[in-house]
Amino acid sequence: MRQKRKSIWISLFLIAVLLLSTSCGGAGAASAGTGSGGTETAEATGSGNGKSDKAEGEDSEEASAEEVRRYEAPKFETSKFRKKKAEGYEGAWIDTSSVSKGYVAVSAESDTRLKFQVLKEDITYNYDVASDGTPSIFPLQSGNGTYTFRIMENIVDTKYAEVFSTTCKVKLKNKFQPFIRPSDYVNYSKNSECVKIAAELAAEQEDALGVVSAIYEYVCKSVKYDKKKAETVKSGYLPTPDETLSTGKGICFDYASLTASMLRSQGIPTKVIFGYVAPHDLYHAWNMFYTKETGWVVVSFEVKEDSWNRIDLTFAANGADDDFIGDGSNYSDLYSY
Repeated sequence: MRQKRKSIWISLFLIAVLLLSTSCGGAGAASAGTGSGGTETAEATGSGNGKSDKAEGEDSEEASAEEVRRYEAPKFETSKFRKKKAEGYEGAWIDTSSVSKGYVAVSAESDTRLKFQVLKEDITYNYDVASDGTPSIFPLQSGNGTYTFRIMENIVDTKYAEVFSTTCKVKLKNKFQPFIRPSDYVNYSKNSECVKIAAELAAEQEDALGVVSAIYEYVCKSVKYDKKKAETVKSGYLPTPDETLSTGKGICFDYASLTASMLRSQGIPTKVIFGYVAPHDLYHAWNMFYTKETGWVVVSFEVKEDSWNRIDLTFAANGADDDFIGDGSNYSDLYSY
């Protein structure tokens, strides 16, 4: 199994260069006392040597349990907008009731374009929000602290005016909360097809690293890079992971969102990262996942224990030069979701 994993991870990071002319825009042991004769059965259950035989049977059961051990995903985590707990007015509502779970929810209505702004100290994230009241979920990726949330309405050109804002202090249940749930950028539910497939793949693995390997391999085989989409995608585009699976193609954002959806649904903290990749300063999206388990050294990468690890499905699935990936130092993280 170790050799198999090692070969999978070697294939993970030994990747050929994505065409740089395109922009970015995945049966147990027998128990004691089962002999064929009555005498053997009597010996197994008799008082003369019963204690010793029972211990032997327990050892066999433990060995069997080890043989069939499988990864067990934790409770499926959700996220949602709660209108009754939201604050605001005139069609602009912000729900901060779940900030300890790592997300904020917003719903707004307007005749013009809307933005949602999340501020914490010197960190600012700006998001597009539907103007028809459709709720949106956004992660609190900047960790604990005081946040300001603002719904902004387009006034003219690129100028926006505040419609409603609120401030609250955030203390996460744990640092992984923003990265184990659905959001606008990682959009899935318990009934999503990608979640069902992820569960099937995870059920055959022994641990989280096996789940990552299986999902990596599945996405690589199932999705191809869509050059036409990369050339025509518009600002504000958000992926639909199930659509990416059904069409079998997508851009880097699609790969990253699908991968995050599948891993998060199985309880593995996963980020969608946007940034630049040297040597060509390619604006790109990829993933980081977190594991407490020790991995293997693969080329110049290591799946480190108790830390975030990089995984780039776009390059892995479509071909790249290992010099393009390097040791990871040529990745410049800009935004995380």
